[in-house]
Amino acid sequence: MTAADLPSLVREKKVIVCCGAGGVGKTTTSAALGLAAARQGRRVLVLTIDPARRLAQAMGLSEHMREPHAVSKARLAEAGVTTGTLDAWMLNPDVVFESLVNRMASSPEQAKRILESRLFRHLSELVAGMQEYTAAEALYELSTSGKYDLVVLDTPPARNALDFLEAPGKLARFLDERILNLFLPSKQRGIFKKATELIGSVFTKVFGAEFFAEIQEFLAAFGGMFGPMRAHAEGVRNLLSSKEASFLLVTSPDQAALEDARYFRDRILGMKLPFAGFVLNRSWVRTDGFVDPKELKLTPEVETPAVRSGLEKLAALARVERGRVQRDRALLAQLALEVPASAFAVAAPYIGDAIEDLKGLAVLARGIAEAPAPA
Repeated sequence: MTAADLPSLVREKKVIVCCGAGGVGKTTTSAALGLAAARQGRRVLVLTIDPARRLAQAMGLSEHMREPHAVSKARLAEAGVTTGTLDAWMLNPDVVFESLVNRMASSPEQAKRILESRLFRHLSELVAGMQEYTAAEALYELSTSGKYDLVVLDTPPARNALDFLEAPGKLARFLDERILNLFLPSKQRGIFKKATELIGSVFTKVFGAEFFAEIQEFLAAFGGMFGPMRAHAEGVRNLLSSKEASFLLVTSPDQAALEDARYFRDRILGMKLPFAGFVLNRSWVRTDGFVDPKELKLTPEVETPAVRSGLEKLAALARVERGRVQRDRALLAQLALEVPASAFAVAAPYIGDAIEDLKGLAVLARGIAEAPAPA
């Protein structure tokens, strides 16, 4: 893949995962990528964590939604989408895991026993990586449902944002029956029976017999689900490691953001995941619409001393802007040297600090789809 292939990423991939520091416009970029794909006629879902209030309103998002929400055709038409669709969802881990239980339980009765358990409500706190796992689970389930051509995941703005990639493995280790069976009434003999009795004795003394009995009942209800959940977790990893997925790093010229982006790059490459490249946001690389005051042609009736004085002042500002352009273009060229041959580094147009509606998002979407490679 070359640096000119960001548009093909939007056209062809099944999953795009956007990572980056806070404050670089990652959520907006994720939404713009989704809109750019919808403009190509694709059925797109954007999964986000905590979008800005105005962007959430523009996309019709609410933290209380239990399923993806479709952006209306009227709003999409205003943004230039005529054949594609765009759905969005603010991830809710509790809803995702509840759906997982309902799908994988052997019967409605088993699902009800699990969901009504007091321990289920605290499962994400009891099991390390459970919240991250539900993000990966939602991504996998929705991207393989057949309903969407592309799912864009906007990860949290933190260095542990990639923990969801390791969560399936952590969960699989937790769901090892050989370990969990130690908490259940054992029919085995020898050392395993002694270990079970010892664990039961310790838990009963520390937490009480009633709580330990509740743990046993909860794990017994989970019986039969461990295998399918491990297989599903492996499916998550296989999907995110495949050619159908790509990981994009969104950054800005800010030094802290660049350090985070390079950290993510090293971790993604170390995990042998499909790294697509950098999107340099909020930079002065792009000079769309830039006009040098010296190039303005004035008619004699307009060219007055006051106008010439004003142009001279504008020329000074233009020199400052050209300096920023040169600085950020050098940065983009450096980023292009820091990626594998199959990846790219491109710049998105800078159109302000906040995008408040789909029309503004459409401007960014067009700019991203046409992002040029560094000179």
